[in-house]
Amino acid sequence: MQSLIVRAELALDRHLPPADQSPTELHRAMRYAVLGGGKRLRPLLVYAAAHALGQEGPQLDAPACAVELIHAYSLVHDDLPAMDDDALRRGRPTCHIVFGEAMAILAGDALQALAFELLADDAAGRIAPTTSIAMLQALGRACGAQGMAGGQALDLGAVGRRLSLTELEHMHACKTGALIRASVQLGAMIAGADASTLQSLNSYADAVGLAFQVRDDVLDVEGESAVIGKTAGKDAAADKPTFPMMIGLDASRARLTELTDAALASIASLDGRAEWLRELALYSAQREH
Repeated sequence: MQSLIVRAELALDRHLPPADQSPTELHRAMRYAVLGGGKRLRPLLVYAAAHALGQEGPQLDAPACAVELIHAYSLVHDDLPAMDDDALRRGRPTCHIVFGEAMAILAGDALQALAFELLADDAAGRIAPTTSIAMLQALGRACGAQGMAGGQALDLGAVGRRLSLTELEHMHACKTGALIRASVQLGAMIAGADASTLQSLNSYADAVGLAFQVRDDVLDVEGESAVIGKTAGKDAAADKPTFPMMIGLDASRARLTELTDAALASIASLDGRAEWLRELALYSAQREH
């Protein structure tokens, strides 16, 4: 897994514009937002889904980078004063603190555009055009009104309100889960997954995505800022609905177990090559940052 993280880091560094290329301030902000650490869960899911279906080729690097660029752009925008107003991300000052709000907005915009450019650019002709179009559609859906952007809108509208558990889970399925699902889908599509396998992997991704968010909410209560890399206790201070607030810490931990079991059950039909997917499901529910 560590070798895959290194692979993703090298690919991201290669595809991001050089810091000394004009416009330098924008490129510096883009590189700061992406290369400043991170779990790289989404690229790992691209690699793991493809690996489970027997695909290891270099054509996986572009979609792995694309999902991470989308993730990085979303964090830059989410941290802005008009959104979640956070000053700490991955243990460092957030992008707008370092580069200013205007440049942070532009960096996020440019990262999103670069993600789709990478996904569409198959100069070596390694991916069938129909597969490329399907991947572009999947990523677009994941970050649009029915995905991350819609989830963030629901999140902003939920401040100070009491949501039902169904509403809370739907919000996070959009805000966090949609890109996790797209990451798994992109890896599976390149590997030529059939409809049945793709359905199983979608179920896996949905469970992992929600588990990731439940764990985030638990860490917001239990974690320390120095460990989790962002401001602990911020959700409660902002009166945002969370799983511990709604159902309590013990029930949240029990939900994590349920979701992990569901994720593992979804891929039980895959052979031993699905071990990376199993590792990532466990990690999402047990991580400390």
